[in-house]
Amino acid sequence: MRAAKGLYSTLVTNCIFNVFLFHTAIALNIITIQALRKTSSLPRTLKTLLLSLAASDLAVGLLAHPMFVALLIIRIQQNTSDDAYGAVFAIFSYTLAIASFFSVVAITVDRFLAVHLHLRYQELVTHKRVIAVVISIWVISAFLSLLFPAARLDWIPKKVLRIMFAARDAVCFITTGFLHYKIYASVRHHTDQIQALQVQEEAQNREMKNALGLRKTALATFYIYFPFLACYVPFFCVKLAELFCDETALIQHLWYYVFTLMLSNSSLNPLIYSWKMRHIRHAVINILRSVLPCRH
Repeated sequence: MRAAKGLYSTLVTNCIFNVFLFHTAIALNIITIQALRKTSSLPRTLKTLLLSLAASDLAVGLLAHPMFVALLIIRIQQNTSDDAYGAVFAIFSYTLAIASFFSVVAITVDRFLAVHLHLRYQELVTHKRVIAVVISIWVISAFLSLLFPAARLDWIPKKVLRIMFAARDAVCFITTGFLHYKIYASVRHHTDQIQALQVQEEAQNREMKNALGLRKTALATFYIYFPFLACYVPFFCVKLAELFCDETALIQHLWYYVFTLMLSNSSLNPLIYSWKMRHIRHAVINILRSVLPCRH
């Protein structure tokens, strides 16, 4: 497929953005993965899910951004067919994007269960089960990404594929939004209950400390979720518009920008970890100090 002349400025602009973003995604996620490995205070299940998300974000920097830049350059040149390369790009980029998408959903479900199950959480949500969930996320993501080149080859009607993914995205967005509301309401109610209890001061302080720790990790997922929404919903809206309006010139322009925005989430997540999770922030600071020692 050749790029229309009217897309030239859009292609160049997105090429510049992605060259910058693949550097930030790689550097920030390498530091984040190392910080997560060094952080022992996080629940093991949550750490595993965060490592999966950070790994997919790192892979976006290593693969998706550079491959997207190459695709943009091919289309800027307008003298080479990109059908074969576009199919390979779709498989890798959508595998990583879908894996990040499902990882955020899994983190939301994990924090919801931690808040609502209380003591039963450690019994039901084991590390082995979380590992199985992570493996399933990557396998399902790879399988779903194979549907895109299948649609390009007309093995699957494009409209059917768009409906499938629109339904999947809508269900995930609605579900995670509802779960975040329930997390916030439950944590707030639980904290208010503890404050109202007429118990011994030592026991009350211990319960309050546990509740506040759970509240911090639960609410920290809000700061992962909302940038995730800001980066993924525009792409979802453009794909939804394609379903009803086909590929107009405006949608073609918007697709490049919203795809870049979606990939940029991989650079935002490490910043959010460091900002909202104190133990990860301290680990990041220690890593940076060891790599960039201060001169006195």
